[in-house]
Amino acid sequence: MPSSVKPFLTGLCAMATFPFAALAHDDPTHDAQLDRIASFFSAADIRSGPERVDCTLSEGEKTACFKITVAASPLTYTPGPWCPTHITDGADAGGIWFLDGKTVDVTGAFLAQLAEVYGDTKWQLYDPDTGAIRYTGTLEECQAAARPDVDPAYQNYCVQCLPETLPQEAVVTYVIPLDPVAATRPAPTNISGSGVAYNGVRLDGPAPVDAILGAYTIAPFDDCGGHVNPHVGYHYHAVTDCLDAAPTAPDAGDHGAQIGIAMDGFAILPHLMADGTAPADLDQCKGHVGQDGSYHYHVGEAGSNAILGCLTAQAGCTLEDADGSCDASVRRPRH
Repeated sequence: MPSSVKPFLTGLCAMATFPFAALAHDDPTHDAQLDRIASFFSAADIRSGPERVDCTLSEGEKTACFKITVAASPLTYTPGPWCPTHITDGADAGGIWFLDGKTVDVTGAFLAQLAEVYGDTKWQLYDPDTGAIRYTGTLEECQAAARPDVDPAYQNYCVQCLPETLPQEAVVTYVIPLDPVAATRPAPTNISGSGVAYNGVRLDGPAPVDAILGAYTIAPFDDCGGHVNPHVGYHYHAVTDCLDAAPTAPDAGDHGAQIGIAMDGFAILPHLMADGTAPADLDQCKGHVGQDGSYHYHVGEAGSNAILGCLTAQAGCTLEDADGSCDASVRRPRH
């Protein structure tokens, strides 16, 4: 690693963090931080926490984290729809998909034209006689189709996992450093995810688009950029205008108001600045230092399949067991 990189990363992490941690040096304990974090997640379905816990981050640093358990579903809207059922269905019957760095509406006509869109005559998601689209509607179908090695029986399907078919409610526990800790190198988001939004929904790493398309399937996101899998429930692969600023987020001035917290503890802000312009001088992780001297991220464009480019500091954990402990230095496979 070049000698110039480590001091740069260390400097970023030494500058205060997201707004909740920025006052850490003034607080004799982390109680004030936890109060602000609880307020930030006031729009989430919190099941426990936030509480202070000991944790081990992705490069082995032992530090203090906050732990919060939330239901993996928003309180302010009902997720979906994802798959239209007929080639005549319009945009209101389906979600969105990524194409050439942009989002496109998954209409019946779009699914009928996939052979032309991708230049491959093997695409055929609908019955040519009736116009009915093949889609997954049960848990068993979801489990067979929404996996890296798609069951051959579900090739040429529109893949959706419906929240109401899951065997149990999806609940996720996040363990995130109260104060970001410098890393030796940026880390990919496909291990821990990017972070968590103020409504408690996971901000995930990139969707495995190549694997999905390779099986002649489409796994749409709803208009809010989310879809469901049987392991973590509803989660985002894109940030759209459904995620406005958190109701209690501190004003970040020209950079916009905070919409989430990254797995390394830095703030996540909208794609565009408050005046609608693109932020300047973003690094490879989509972060930069604001006017107040604090480092933060701006989410990627909705169709980019990258909410964040990477994580600048050491990451915490996502846990399926709310009573579990966080050792992010032990890489666990993600579903």
